[in-house]
Amino acid sequence: MLEYYIGLSLAPAATIETGIAVLDKNNTLILVDKFFTMKDVQHFFDNYSSLKVSKICVSLPWDNTLMTGKWRILSKPYQFINTQNKHEFINVDNWTQRFSTRGCDYFTSLADNGVDITRYDLYLSKLKLNLNSNFKQRSPADCKFLQNILRNEYGFYDIPTNMMPAGALEAIIGALVARERANNNSEVLYNFKGLEVVNVLDSHSVYKAPLAPIE
Repeated sequence: MLEYYIGLSLAPAATIETGIAVLDKNNTLILVDKFFTMKDVQHFFDNYSSLKVSKICVSLPWDNTLMTGKWRILSKPYQFINTQNKHEFINVDNWTQRFSTRGCDYFTSLADNGVDITRYDLYLSKLKLNLNSNFKQRSPADCKFLQNILRNEYGFYDIPTNMMPAGALEAIIGALVARERANNNSEVLYNFKGLEVVNVLDSHSVYKAPLAPIE
């Protein structure tokens, strides 16, 4: 049966690119592109003819709303807040909301219409697939590392040698997670706004295409 795996690396705002990747069962990248607005994302899925035979995995972007300083943005994922004890740090500007709710209503509506859609945590998925580097996230060195390892280790030989957008590379990770879920090699971590957040269960069982022949 023909089946496609779609990874969507959703950005927290329209000022940052949202990447999309469509992968088939033969490890061929059918489409790699980027969007900016949610209208672009909705237009793609509303006009995608193979939606019913696709498994979609959408990333969880960090919620950076009302954060005005770099240290606040970076510290938010690690800041533990006690909302019960009044003597503890007061929850200001919704600090307890770790992830952005951007597009959640639309993704839930897709699920209600029978579309197979889940979410993935980009950081945890990179760790599980051994795709994390020691470079600063989304820096040129980090993107180049991710691009090379996807091409050489995971068999995406049609990835170009020139630099690809970070969002597109992160979307390929989402497509990999969606494919492993179809192969029953995934686990549910938790639920976010009505959709399951999944990750690869056994990284050693991830399908990797054979090495390309040396010319």
